[in-house]
Amino acid sequence: VQLQASGGGLVQAGGSLRLSCVASGRTFSAYDMGWFRQAPGKEREFVASITDSGRLTSSAHSVEGRFTISRDNNKNTVYLQMSSLKPEDTAVYYCAARNGGSEYYKMDEYEYWGQGTQVTVSS
Repeated sequence: VQLQASGGGLVQAGGSLRLSCVASGRTFSAYDMGWFRQAPGKEREFVASITDSGRLTSSAHSVEGRFTISRDNNKNTVYLQMSSLKPEDTAVYYCAARNGGSEYYKMDEYEYWGQGTQVTVSS
């Protein structure tokens, strides 16, 4: 699976952005999808995930109530709608795909990764 993330940019605190990740190469609907992020000098961390059917989602505590993950299997795309952005949300955001597993928040569970898109939130 090839993943192409987009939608990042510079936004003021309190603003919104929607990230997109388009998949190609294999059956998108067979994969759970996740978003991770990595801030400068920090380890990559889990942000949100969604099951292959889209029925179940999970998100990190730090983004609960502000970020929403969704997917459109007809468009081979997963989205991350980000609202009420804070400066601490500044990071490179990566989408990733996995073919099942039990620990959706672990990077090791994901086989395929996109190239990342930069999100910068100014105060």
